[in-house]
Amino acid sequence: MRLQGKIAIVVGAGQSPGQGIGNGRATVLRFVQEGASVLAVDRVIASAEETAAMAAKDGGECVPFEADVTKEVSLTAMVAEARRRWGRIDILHNNVGVSIAGGDKPLEELTEEAFDRVSAINLRGTIMACKQVIPVMRQQRAGAIVNISSVAAFENSYPLVAYKATKAAMIAFTQQLALHNAAYGIRANCILPGLMDTPMAVDTRARASNRSRAEVAAERDARVPLRGRMGTGWDVANAALFLASDEANFITGVALPVDGGALVRIG
Repeated sequence: MRLQGKIAIVVGAGQSPGQGIGNGRATVLRFVQEGASVLAVDRVIASAEETAAMAAKDGGECVPFEADVTKEVSLTAMVAEARRRWGRIDILHNNVGVSIAGGDKPLEELTEEAFDRVSAINLRGTIMACKQVIPVMRQQRAGAIVNISSVAAFENSYPLVAYKATKAAMIAFTQQLALHNAAYGIRANCILPGLMDTPMAVDTRARASNRSRAEVAAERDARVPLRGRMGTGWDVANAALFLASDEANFITGVALPVDGGALVRIG
């Protein structure tokens, strides 16, 4: 029960259609299993409700909430709902991100509309969510923020421009967030998932390339140094749990790879 009595907001608590479990849903379930009360936030309320129903089976408190991260008014309402319901916010976990689904492409094919959409979801949404939560955490003199970046920020051959740029910017923003809020007892860290077996990463690619899921998964597995297979949403959730918990109370400003050794090979 490492989060016993904690109040958490998880943004991106639903998931894309497909097999397996996404990072956001797995994180909600892990937080609830460890004693947190969670506001499960997603643009698609039905998906957030599905996550909450799964959490209820573990006997935890999880409330679905609809919000669009591209609209700051949604994020203001999100924070207001958490405070109305529980009176405080101990953890903010920002898990929202798109790549292919947002129209991202290599530079020569990238449109202005796609770049703006991916940037608004991947980066601006997290920044604005933090903007809304930071005053609450400063008043409390405590809080933990966990953002999701990606090994794509450092991967030399990653081809999609907007995703790579926004995930690299996420690292810089998290470091700035950590430094400027350390005096208030607020910690901010980010996770860099590698190749993960999630609906967004695998099923979306399979649909976009008109290939089978098994073919896309096997191709990705072969690129992972550790045991030759992708990680899962649970691997990201377990890292988020550690960074959100008091076990990490002297850790801030870090970019933690959860990648099966991918960045070691790149380095």
